[in-house]
Amino acid sequence: MTTPLLVIGNKRYSSWSLRPWLLLRVNGIELREERVSLYQGDYKRELFARSPAGKVPVLVDGEVTVWDSLAICEYAAERFGLRHGWPKDAKARARARSITAEMHAGFVGLRSRCGMNVARVPAPVALDEAAAADVARVRELWGDALARSGGPFLFGDFSIADAFYAPVAVRFDRYALFSPEDATIRAYAERLLALPDMQAWVAAGVAETDLVAQFEQ
Repeated sequence: MTTPLLVIGNKRYSSWSLRPWLLLRVNGIELREERVSLYQGDYKRELFARSPAGKVPVLVDGEVTVWDSLAICEYAAERFGLRHGWPKDAKARARARSITAEMHAGFVGLRSRCGMNVARVPAPVALDEAAAADVARVRELWGDALARSGGPFLFGDFSIADAFYAPVAVRFDRYALFSPEDATIRAYAERLLALPDMQAWVAAGVAETDLVAQFEQ
């Protein structure tokens, strides 16, 4: 069997790449990894050579090519029978899919104002109305899921939902988005950031030298 290939962007910036990478690593799936340096040189040509969408991430598993972070996670859950995929309970699984889809399709204000940069020195940033609304919604989602499950992750065990919110945990930490009353969700974010695979991703991102000025603000 050919080892699957995951094509990703810069570990410093690419939140979309982090999600399936983290899910596969936490589940112990052996991967080959190929990194495309985003916003450098003819990077678009490199991306279109690997994916019809011209974006990362892309999973190549033998004759099957899957692009889009959520599609890759869904495929992996089916293909590899992930231990840490979707929750086993049907009701919890429905909620997990809902909050994952919400992250996948929304939170444009937060993404725009607080771009992921794992090397950013933690410091607060002024939020516009859209970003502030997104931060409030994340607090609500995390708080509700943790209250229902009891933790340590959103649905008890690590799941696809946690992989999708891992880049948000980075943003909350690097942009100092926690409030004093956020003890429960702060502890959750810290657990995500403390995962060995998460720490490996961050360390690799910090070590990257092909920086993009607009993301280093």
